[in-house]
Amino acid sequence: MSLSIQAPAKFNRYLGILGRRADGFHELEIVTTVLDGVEELTDTLQAEPAETMSLTISGPMSDGLAVDGSNLVIQAWRLLEQEAGRALPTALHLEKRIPHGGGLGGGSSDAAAALKLGNELFNLGLPQTALLHLAARLGSDVPLFIMGGSVLGLGKGERVFPLRDIPLEPILIVHPGLHVGTPSVYRALPSVGYPFPEALPSLANSQAPPWRNDLTGAAVYVCPLLSEVRQALVESGGEPLLCGSGSCWAARYGTTKERNQAANALGMANPSWGIWTT
Repeated sequence: MSLSIQAPAKFNRYLGILGRRADGFHELEIVTTVLDGVEELTDTLQAEPAETMSLTISGPMSDGLAVDGSNLVIQAWRLLEQEAGRALPTALHLEKRIPHGGGLGGGSSDAAAALKLGNELFNLGLPQTALLHLAARLGSDVPLFIMGGSVLGLGKGERVFPLRDIPLEPILIVHPGLHVGTPSVYRALPSVGYPFPEALPSLANSQAPPWRNDLTGAAVYVCPLLSEVRQALVESGGEPLLCGSGSCWAARYGTTKERNQAANALGMANPSWGIWTT
């Protein structure tokens, strides 16, 4: 029996840094929406029983991805085997569409998909709470993909709580082909100055969280070319927001028509960029 599962990207419309923890990590407050239904930003993980465990990868964003123990899909599968107390021999295939290193959570989404897919394929019967605990061991972004929808993340982002659905404005997501390492962005925070530790305010039912990312200054410090992408989005009429630690940017527009016009203009001026609408 062959099974497949979708692994969508995510978008943080609010990322607040509240301070540095004693363990060296940072205390975060994040509001994330999983981008279900955006086909061009959704990976697909397929699995079927086999004699041994293996992983193959294809797709437009597959270049440079390893299929060894550093891959989060394999790490998730091995963790699931530990939880099950037995081997789960499977031929896995990942169709990769989410750009890696772009701040859209592609690797974390793939890991969450592996946990859910293995649980179903082998009838392990693990409840969501168990999957969330396993996900937190893989990375701070993985649990939010287990939960799906709109999520509040606390701590390093691994403590997740479901939120009411948060409608998104007409948005462009742009991948300029730059690479920004997340650890280097966090290391740069002291150089650019820590953002003022202001927590997410209480919101009325109809109110969306602020359009904010406290990692922006550090990311631009590490990769100054990011500022050129931001300026291009401003000139297109958008309000840019860095995706995670970069290198993707999102920009919101007043209307769908304005967003689509900006997508066409930016695509013509920057043919090497990946540009997606949500």
